[in-house]
Amino acid sequence: MLVLRSGLTRALAAQTFMPQVCSSFATGPRQNDGTLYEFRTYSLKPPKMNEFLENFKKNINLRTAHSELIGYWSVEFGGRVNKVFHIWKYDNFAHRTEVRKALAKDKEWQQFLIPNLALMDKQESEITYLVPWCKLEKPPEAGVYELVTFQMKPGGPALWGDAFKRAINAHVNLGYSKLVGVFYTEYGALNRVHVLWWNESADSRAAGRHLSHEDPRVVAAVRESVSYLVSQQNMLLIPASFSPLK
Repeated sequence: MLVLRSGLTRALAAQTFMPQVCSSFATGPRQNDGTLYEFRTYSLKPPKMNEFLENFKKNINLRTAHSELIGYWSVEFGGRVNKVFHIWKYDNFAHRTEVRKALAKDKEWQQFLIPNLALMDKQESEITYLVPWCKLEKPPEAGVYELVTFQMKPGGPALWGDAFKRAINAHVNLGYSKLVGVFYTEYGALNRVHVLWWNESADSRAAGRHLSHEDPRVVAAVRESVSYLVSQQNMLLIPASFSPLK
């Protein structure tokens, strides 16, 4: 009994003095806000891209009557061409379920959707949350967007979240690009963060990126974050004419 009590005492003492690891990704507003963002990507049959976008332009009101569209883009560089990417906002999972049920019963929407499914090769979906330290921002004018996807090392934001935040804020605070939003994946590949940027043009983006690579403040912040990085993909996105984010 004495040995057991002694072991228990040591265990409790170890718990008492164990350092607590936390991150702004893993704690805070995220737990009190159920708002989620669905990232949907459609790969289209090569000759059907223009037809697909034109059909959606004429009928997007049928879909936005049910839930909020954040943005709708075609992929210009950095991924498979003939691909569209769009973001939808929901209050919570129950809201998304109700929207999907309503769409299934919406005869006008179904009459539009079913023929257009034949234009697709593949559909992908991820559920993401906006990180607590970032608000969704609307750019001041029309431009181009860049979606940067970071696959981070296993361990989650408690491991790499603070370093990642410092790397993003280094770019934001120095004005090299305008941040639209930072999202991390809840359903999809885990330890994945999507950063959506806005620039006036592809050339202004290239100029800002060149300058940032020569800025020692950015280099230092990125060097810290990149030690947790597994892979990165950059896509240049062109907003559709009916996209809320232009």
